[in-house]
Amino acid sequence: MRIARWLVPLLLLGLAAMPLRAAERSIDKQVVVNATLDQLWAAWTTREGIVGFFAPDAVIDARVGGAFHIHIDPGAPPGSKGADDMRYMALQPKRMLSFDWNAPPSLPGVRQQRSFVVLRFEALDERRSRLTLHHTGWGDGGEWDQAYAYFDRAWGHVLANLQKRFDSGPVDWTEWLAMLKKAREDAARKP
Repeated sequence: MRIARWLVPLLLLGLAAMPLRAAERSIDKQVVVNATLDQLWAAWTTREGIVGFFAPDAVIDARVGGAFHIHIDPGAPPGSKGADDMRYMALQPKRMLSFDWNAPPSLPGVRQQRSFVVLRFEALDERRSRLTLHHTGWGDGGEWDQAYAYFDRAWGHVLANLQKRFDSGPVDWTEWLAMLKKAREDAARKP
């Protein structure tokens, strides 16, 4: 079948005029750390690893469906500690893992929803590895936009802490926990 020469530009114009669906928004970040692949994997799949850079406490059961509870504020009531009820969704040892994720307690409208994080692990040499983070599953508008902006910043801090953990040692959460305790005490005193 032959198409007339004059028809090709019209077809291309028609395709160009069709609305394109925007790519789903995501947060994509990566970091190179001074750690072996084994060390980097353990940082994300053990309680000791998570406490070393991510949060002062955690409940970790690194298996599909296992707990990935990250307690940013361990002294808060259940449901307000951070990522209280998250789960590992997939694990390919030392290659990829994923988990569901929720919004902070300050955004209750979307906190009940879940988004998804995929981490990819890559050895660069015997002492350095790359971690790539992909966070997707975002809704649009209102609290979803606030949650997206929050995590766009927060994941940068988490990955910077991961680098620091392997450059200068685990995070000391003493000051953080004292600040949270004081904030809770101050809030309890207000009428």
